[in-house]
Amino acid sequence: MVSLVGKKTVAASLRRQGLRAVSSRMFRHPRSKDVGECVYEDSCNRQWDKGSLDKVWITDFTYLRSGQGWVYLVAVRDAHTKRVIGYAMGVSQVTDLVRQALNMAYACRERKPAGLVLHADRGCQFTSRELGEYAKKAGLTLSMGRTGVCWDNAMAESFWSTLKIEYYYRHAFRTREEVYEGVSSWIEGFYNRKRLHSSIGMMPPVEYELKMSQTAWKQAA
Repeated sequence: MVSLVGKKTVAASLRRQGLRAVSSRMFRHPRSKDVGECVYEDSCNRQWDKGSLDKVWITDFTYLRSGQGWVYLVAVRDAHTKRVIGYAMGVSQVTDLVRQALNMAYACRERKPAGLVLHADRGCQFTSRELGEYAKKAGLTLSMGRTGVCWDNAMAESFWSTLKIEYYYRHAFRTREEVYEGVSSWIEGFYNRKRLHSSIGMMPPVEYELKMSQTAWKQAA
């Protein structure tokens, strides 16, 4: 038979024995909060692929370790074709890297697509006023998932998983420069041009985009 003993009884017994109870300190996980200044509505609702080129671009940050320290990588990917059209790397996770990646994406497309949505999470680089001003000048609509809900940007998370499992974890990087060169080579030489995707008919992204342009040209002829 189990009998219950009150806290006062236990405390008195410990005092008589010269003992002291030790309890673990409560730990409260820090809550995620929007560090930036501008939060935008989620206009995608996990429906990122709108069925055509340059309707939604997906962006996010990840970090990769080298022997010299961390490398922060931001990528911009077309939600329909899966192609990485812009990326940038650096030693700090800053908004300027996002601008660099977007500038590369616009250079890749050779234009600024009308009605384009850029979807991200609520990291402070994406909620910053600097990016808001950049987006306004470019005619870019910003979209953001909810705080702490990774599924709202699952397409970006999927790409990071592919990058790390198929390339990054298989190599050791002594310097940051090795990360820069290796990741760039993998994105440009393998992922965009050789890696097959079931969602686009088992084609690499660049080949799929070429097929799209050829089809559009024939229909216009």
